[in-house]
Amino acid sequence: MSLYVMADFHLCFGANDKPMDIFGKKWEGYMEKIENSCKVFKDDDTLVIPGDISWATYLSSCVEDLKFIDALPGRKIISKGNHDYWWTSAKKLGEMKEKYGLKSIHFLHNNHYMYEDICLCGNRGWISGGGADDKKIYDRELMRLEFSLKSAPAENEKIVFTHFPVVYGNVVDNNVLALLVKNNVKRCYYGHLHGLEENAAPEGKLHGIEFKLISADYLDFKPYKII
Repeated sequence: MSLYVMADFHLCFGANDKPMDIFGKKWEGYMEKIENSCKVFKDDDTLVIPGDISWATYLSSCVEDLKFIDALPGRKIISKGNHDYWWTSAKKLGEMKEKYGLKSIHFLHNNHYMYEDICLCGNRGWISGGGADDKKIYDRELMRLEFSLKSAPAENEKIVFTHFPVVYGNVVDNNVLALLVKNNVKRCYYGHLHGLEENAAPEGKLHGIEFKLISADYLDFKPYKII
C-alpha cells in the first residue's frame, strides 16, 4: 500500500486540439508514458493528482480523460488546477462519477482523505499579490485550504497538495505558509511549473516544511512515491 503524487496530466482525449508536445519533445507521447508508468500500481495504492487534469473546457468533454484516470490501478485523488475549466460543483461532479461508474476517482475540494492515519489535504491555490480579480480568487482558495485542513483530525499528520507553489523564487506566500505552520504540516507537494519555470521551484525545507515540485514533465511522467 503506497502513496504517490504527480500533477499536470494535461490529458486531451476530449480536446484533441491541445496536445502538449508543442511545448517540447519531452511531452511527445506523454499520455502513453503516464499510462505505462502507472502500471506498477497495486489496487490498494493511492495516487494524488494536484491539478491540471484535463484540457477539456466542459465537464461533458472531460469524460474520456476521467475514464483514462479511473482505469489506472489504485485509488486516485484529484484536485483542481488553473486549466481545469471543466471542474464544476461537487453535486455535478458526483453525478458524473455515478453516471460513468468512475469508482476509483475522488475529488479533493474543501475536504480531506485518509491514507492510513495520514490526512491528505489541499487546494488549487492562486497567485498572491495580483489585481482585484486575482485577489478574490486568491482569498477563496485560501479559505478552501483552511476548510480542507480543518476537516482533518487535529491530532493526525497532514500532507498538503497544492497546484500553485507556495514559494516561487524569492516570493513566499506567507498566508498559505502560516496555515501550513499552524496545522503542523511537514510536507507540501505542488505542480504548475514547467520548463524554465522549474529553475525557480524550491525543493527542501522552509519553516520545517519540505516542499517538492511534482509536475509530470519534471518527474519524467513517473509518479513520485511519498510512502
